[in-house]
Amino acid sequence: MKALLRALPDIVRTIGGLAIDPVLPKAAKVVLAAAVLYLVSPLDLIPDFIPVLGYLDDVFVAAILVDGMLNFVNRGLVLKYWPGSPESLERVARSARVLAAWVPRRLKLRIFSGP
Repeated sequence: MKALLRALPDIVRTIGGLAIDPVLPKAAKVVLAAAVLYLVSPLDLIPDFIPVLGYLDDVFVAAILVDGMLNFVNRGLVLKYWPGSPESLERVARSARVLAAWVPRRLKLRIFSGP
């Protein structure tokens, strides 16, 4: 979870780049853009000013997106926008996989592959 929390700025930057990339399906772009807005917005399900708990919803949203991106979007395309090393992306991916395990694969497939 710490890896995801520390990587939130990189995740937002990567998602922002993917959201405007012409290769990604429109449905995935809409979801990614909405996620970026949610992550950078001060209005959350759990307000950020609440110590520790305030960032939990952001971490879970980021985990679902990272896990979905890495399972359904070409890895080379993700690395194009990832500001860190491929190894740092793998560390974040492992954390995301654990947290996003409760989201059905079918739902992630629908989100990231379009209609």
